[in-house]
Amino acid sequence: MLTVKPSMEKLRWIMQQLRDPKTGCPWDLKQTFASVIPHTIEEAYEVADAIEQGDFTELEKELGDLLFQVVFYSQLGAEEKRFDFDSVVAAVCEKLIRRHPHVFALSDFSSDAEIKANWENEKAKERQQKNNDQALSVLADIPKSLPALSQAAKIQKRCAHVGFDWNNIDDVFAKVEEEVQEVKAELHQNEMALAEELGDLMFAVVNLCRHAKQDPEALLRQANTKFTKRFNSVEKQVQISNKTFEQHSLAELEAYWQQVKLNEKSAH
Repeated sequence: MLTVKPSMEKLRWIMQQLRDPKTGCPWDLKQTFASVIPHTIEEAYEVADAIEQGDFTELEKELGDLLFQVVFYSQLGAEEKRFDFDSVVAAVCEKLIRRHPHVFALSDFSSDAEIKANWENEKAKERQQKNNDQALSVLADIPKSLPALSQAAKIQKRCAHVGFDWNNIDDVFAKVEEEVQEVKAELHQNEMALAEELGDLMFAVVNLCRHAKQDPEALLRQANTKFTKRFNSVEKQVQISNKTFEQHSLAELEAYWQQVKLNEKSAH
């Protein structure tokens, strides 16, 4: 066994042993680029969850699990003679230096807006070169596997970079109100049209979040967490009552809910 302190060298050595054709782990040996994807996504969400919970002991572990995903893909790439860990590191170092000329070169940007514009310009150049400098859509290469809220925000961000955007947040809010009315008009009318209008409303709300400089995916996760916490408190009230949920009226359950909210306010 490699007798070195925990390091990237040791982690890469462990990965090589796991993939050794003769003595490796049967599960690891069966994996492919495609089969590892669900594990990578799960690990990324576990990192996010640890951060949101403020659990830094767990975060340390989850970051290690996420790092291992990179090492796994790099090992697969090396085996297929496509790339290896060193080339992955070299690529990200080159990209970060190139995308930050205000740090590593003589360029001087006077505002966050200029820094962000330069970042987007560099990314656009990369996409163009990836397509051999042929005409490329502004929306090219946005991953279809992104969560829908994140994908919508990325689409809007790309469009805004080329000037296709509302001038101020008030106009965006007006668009949300317009979409609400269109949803209302289709209620109890046309199911397919209602579905389309609901999608438009959600897209407009994502745009409102973006203009408010908020991440819609993070906001909804926070809302989910808040709702879950409040509902758990309602469940406790139901248990104390010695009645089931079904034996409660909606008014009674709503009263529990409002009491939970009052308790939260008084706690602050």
